[in-house]
Amino acid sequence: MRIIFVRHGEPDYAHDSLTEKGWREARLLAERISKWNVTEFYCSPLGRARDTASPTLEKLHRQAVTLDWMQEFTYLIDDPITGRHKIPWDFVPSFWSSDPLMMDAEHWIQADVMKQNPQIATQFKQVCTSMDALLASYGYVREHHFYRMPDAPERFIPRTVAPDDVEVLELPENKEEPVIVIFCHLGITCVVLSHLLNIPFPLLVHGIFLPTSSLTILSSEERWSNEAYFRAQAIGDVNHLLSAGEAISSAGSFTEAFQG
Repeated sequence: MRIIFVRHGEPDYAHDSLTEKGWREARLLAERISKWNVTEFYCSPLGRARDTASPTLEKLHRQAVTLDWMQEFTYLIDDPITGRHKIPWDFVPSFWSSDPLMMDAEHWIQADVMKQNPQIATQFKQVCTSMDALLASYGYVREHHFYRMPDAPERFIPRTVAPDDVEVLELPENKEEPVIVIFCHLGITCVVLSHLLNIPFPLLVHGIFLPTSSLTILSSEERWSNEAYFRAQAIGDVNHLLSAGEAISSAGSFTEAFQG
C-alpha cells in the first residue's frame, strides 16, 4: 500500500485559500498526480486543502472523500518562552528538546505545555483511531506498533530469511496495491506520521519541513508473514515544482527553502 500526503499549496490564510503562486503549484501537482493509478482521494475540509485538490480532481474527473479529522492540528497553547498564543509546535529548541516527554512517541501529549489544552491529547488519539480505521478498510489492522493483514496469505520475500518449512515467495513484478492520496496540512501530516512510524510528534514537526504542495510518500513493507510496517520513501518532495522552474515556498519554515 502507498499513502501519499500532499501539503496544500502556498496558503492565503486570511481567506483559507491559495495565493496566486499556490494555484500554480496546485496545477503543476495535478499534472504529476494525473499520471498515477490512484485508488482513492481524501481531503481535509479546510479551503486551502480543497483548493489544492481541485485541479487534480477536475483533471481526472474524480471526487475526494472529506476527512474532518485531517484538518490542521491547531489546538492552541500559550508558549511559556515567547508568550505567543499559538499552535502546539514551533517552540524554541532549548525548551522543547529539554523535556524528556517530548522525546516519547506515546507520552509527548503529557508534557506540561501540551496539557494546557486537553484537546491536544483527545484529538491526537482521535486522529490515530481514525487513521487506523481508514487503513483497516484496506486490510491493514493495527497491532501494537505495527500492522497486520489478517486476510492476506503469509509470505516471505527472498531478502528475508524464512522458516525452513515455509515457501519463500518472489515479489510480483507489477503488484497491484492500493494508492491513496490525502490533501492536507503540515502539522496534521506530522501527527499521522508520528502514529504510523512511532516517532514523537515534536521530533517530526520540529525536525522536518514539508514545503507547500509537497508529497510525503509512505509504502508498506510486507516481507514477513502477514505483517506490515510503513516506511517513508520521500518526505516533502517537490520535484513537480523544480522541474517546472517554480520556486519552492518557504511558508511554514523559519529559514529560506533551498532551491536546488
